[in-house]
Amino acid sequence: MTNAYRRGSKGPEVKKIQARLAELGLYSGDCDGIFGGGTESSVKMFQKQNGLGVDGVVGEGTWKKLFGGGKLQKPEICKQKLEYRCLALTGTIETSRPVPDCFAMASGDFDGQGLSFGALQWNLGQGSLQPLFREMAQKHPSLLEDICHDYFPELKAIFTSDKDDQLAWVRSAQDQRRFSLFEPWKGLLTALGRTEEFQAIQVNAAGKLFKDAKALCAEYGLWSERGVALMFDIKVQNGSISPLVKSQIMADFARLGSGLGTDEAEEARLVIVANRRAEASNPRWIEDVRKRKVAIANGEGMVHGNYLHLEDQFGIRLRPF
Repeated sequence: MTNAYRRGSKGPEVKKIQARLAELGLYSGDCDGIFGGGTESSVKMFQKQNGLGVDGVVGEGTWKKLFGGGKLQKPEICKQKLEYRCLALTGTIETSRPVPDCFAMASGDFDGQGLSFGALQWNLGQGSLQPLFREMAQKHPSLLEDICHDYFPELKAIFTSDKDDQLAWVRSAQDQRRFSLFEPWKGLLTALGRTEEFQAIQVNAAGKLFKDAKALCAEYGLWSERGVALMFDIKVQNGSISPLVKSQIMADFARLGSGLGTDEAEEARLVIVANRRAEASNPRWIEDVRKRKVAIANGEGMVHGNYLHLEDQFGIRLRPF
């Protein structure tokens, strides 16, 4: 795995870097776990002050100097199972939030669904969010009560009411112009989404999509983690691959020939799948879908103005799943 944190990196390790730079008086921005231009500038100042190569990248040498020794810390997400990492990747794209906040994103009634929440924006209107809360209440009632405190009875009443009452309640608890939840509900849901227990429930809820993604990999002869990530994202954003598009993909595969190495052939196939599925999308969204899918196929790229690097940020590599 690439041993470095750079512009585009996200997660708790970046937050740790930001906090240390802030302690040293070199960083005054939010410790949000997003390695942007401000963090990069602060890293460069630190490197310059300490006689290091000034490149704005926190590699082994900069990490040791920054934290007084120790090996470069690998992203915690690398310890997670592939289904968690795929959900985190697609959730990060869907919500434009890094881990763990992609699991804690709450949106109001901008789309008529009342409340959308979590990495895949499960919602009240379609009835996809209620099962997640019921599972949380059944498996971890004391944790849910500890998070909500005095508001626990109200939350319990909300999720045992009928859908019309649920929608009416959530619409009364948000800014009707910006569709953002009022406090304390916004903060309570954020706290809930950041717990390992509720993240595990989200991974479980996305289980069929992950299983289908692996089945698509088998169908198309793909063998890598990156292949599963691409097919999972297709299942989430696009639903499926039509027989016509499949025939086009297979014809493109056949034209690749046999001169490519194993990894080269896999990546070439992923790019073909990405482009063909994008071209079958609504014409209005083709280029948006293409950028997203090709970034996953290539292992890196810009999506919605954010830089993604699958290996650095999610531990998703071109290796067998």
